[in-house]
Amino acid sequence: MRALISVSDKTGIVQFTKGLISLGFDIISTGGTLQVLKDNGLAVTAIDQVTGFPEMLDGRVKTLHPKIHGGLLAVRDNAEHMRVCEDHHIGLIDLVIVNLYPFEKTVSNPNVSIEDAIENIDIGGPSMLRSASKNYKSVGVIVNPNRYEDVLTALTEGKGQLSLALKAELAQEAFQHTARYDSLIASFFSQKITQSDPSEFGKSLSPILTKISDLRYGENPHQKAAFYRLSNTPGLGDMIQHHGKELSYNNIIDIESAWHIVRSIDTPTAAIIKHTNPCGTATGITLLDAYTKAHQADPTSAFGSIVGLNRPVDNATATAIAETFVEVVIAPHFDDDALAILSKKANIRLISIPNFNTQSDHQYRYVTGGFLVQTPDTVIPTKTDLTTVTTTPPTAHQINDLLFAMTIVKHVKSNAVIIVKDGATVGIGAGQMSRVEATEIAIKKAGSHAKNAVMASDAFFPFKDSVQLAATAGIVAIIHPGGSKRDQESIDVCNNTHIAMVTTGVRHFKH
Repeated sequence: MRALISVSDKTGIVQFTKGLISLGFDIISTGGTLQVLKDNGLAVTAIDQVTGFPEMLDGRVKTLHPKIHGGLLAVRDNAEHMRVCEDHHIGLIDLVIVNLYPFEKTVSNPNVSIEDAIENIDIGGPSMLRSASKNYKSVGVIVNPNRYEDVLTALTEGKGQLSLALKAELAQEAFQHTARYDSLIASFFSQKITQSDPSEFGKSLSPILTKISDLRYGENPHQKAAFYRLSNTPGLGDMIQHHGKELSYNNIIDIESAWHIVRSIDTPTAAIIKHTNPCGTATGITLLDAYTKAHQADPTSAFGSIVGLNRPVDNATATAIAETFVEVVIAPHFDDDALAILSKKANIRLISIPNFNTQSDHQYRYVTGGFLVQTPDTVIPTKTDLTTVTTTPPTAHQINDLLFAMTIVKHVKSNAVIIVKDGATVGIGAGQMSRVEATEIAIKKAGSHAKNAVMASDAFFPFKDSVQLAATAGIVAIIHPGGSKRDQESIDVCNNTHIAMVTTGVRHFKH
C-alpha cells in the first residue's frame, strides 16, 4: 500500500504519517512536506525517485507525471489498466493526502501583489485531488486535517482499507475543496486582473459560502436554517459575539439593518430595529444622548428590539439599554464596564463587528433559481444636493433634520415616509402599498411631535394627498426625490401652507 502526502497545512501530518506507516503504508512525499517528515525520522520516498524527474521550475512541476497520475487513475478491476501500469512500471497509489497552497490567506492581504497571488495558485495539488477523487472506488483522498483521526481509525478497523462509502464521502469533500479553491482564484482574477471597476458585473459569479453554524430554526420554528460566510467579503460573517445565547435567523437579518443605518452616519447614532425597520433612530452629542432619543421615539416597539450603535458602548449607554428588554446590541466595541452591565442579562446578545464601517462593493440577493446583484446605495445627501422648490426656504436647523431624515429613510422598507425632529425620528411609516398610507402611519406614530417637525419620503409624492396630511399635522419642511408629473401640485400645497420643500433627485427604494 502506498500513500502520497503533499500538504501546505502541516497540522497533524507527522502523527498521521506515523499511523500510516504502522499500518504498512509506504510514503511518497514532496518538497517541504518531505523535509518535515524526514526531520521527524520517518521513512519517506521523494517524488523524484518515483517519477525519475527532479522537481523543476521553482517547484511548479513535480507531481504532473504519468507515474503519479497513472498510479492514481488506474481502475483496479480493469485488466487493461493493470497491464499498462505493469508495462510502464507504474506503482499504484492507494491514499492521497493533499491540501493546497494558501491562496485564500495570501489574497486576504489587501496589499498582496499579483505576482505573489499567482505563485500561490496550486497546480499539482488540485490535479492529484481530482485524479484520486475520480477514482474514489480505488483511492482514498484527504484534504482536511480534521479527518486524520477518523481515517486512521477506519484504516485500522479495515486492515488498511477504507469503506466505499467513506471513500465516496472523502472524494465529495475533495471536489468541494477544489471547486472552492478555483472559485477563489476566479474571483481574484475578476476583481484584480480582468476588471478595473469594482462596480462592473462579470459574465459569471463564483461566490464561496462557508458554513459558520446551523441555526435553531429559520424565520419560524418549522423552518430549518444555517448561517454561511461569503469569502473575502467583510461583514456579518466576521462578527464577534461577546455574550448571550445563540443568534437566530431573524436576529441576523435585523442586525444587518441596524448596522447599515448606524454606520452611514458620522455623528454618535443609535438605531432601534424591529422586523428590519427602525422604530427609532437618532443622532446626538453623545452615544447616550442618541440612544435616549431613539428609544423615546417609540418605547413600545423598542421592547424586544435590536439596538445598533456606531460608537463603542460606554457605561452610561449600557445602563440605559439595560432598562429595556433588548434581544441584541451591535457596536464597534464594548467598554469593559458596559460588558459587565449588559452581561448581567443572561440572554442578551452582545455583538461587535470588526471593520465596522467597511462597505462591500456588491450586494447579493437570492431569488428562486438565481441571484440579483447590485452596488450598495451609498448616496448620503449633503446641503449642496438640495434644491428648494418652494417660496419658503428651510432653516439651517431644518436642513440638518432633512438631511438626517433622508439618510434614514433609505433604510426603511418602501413605501417609506418618516418624520424627524431635532435629530431623531418621531414617526415612521414603513412598507406600505401606497405612499399616503405610509404618511398616515408616520403621522399617527409621531402624534403631537409632528408639529414643527420635518418629513422625508424615499420616492416622489405621486399626488398631493400626503403633503396635505403633512400640512394638517404641522410639518414645516419636506424632503423627497421629486420627479413626479404632479410635483407642482405638492409644491402648491406647500406654498399655500408655508412649508419648505426640497428635492434631491435621488430615489431610495428598499425592497
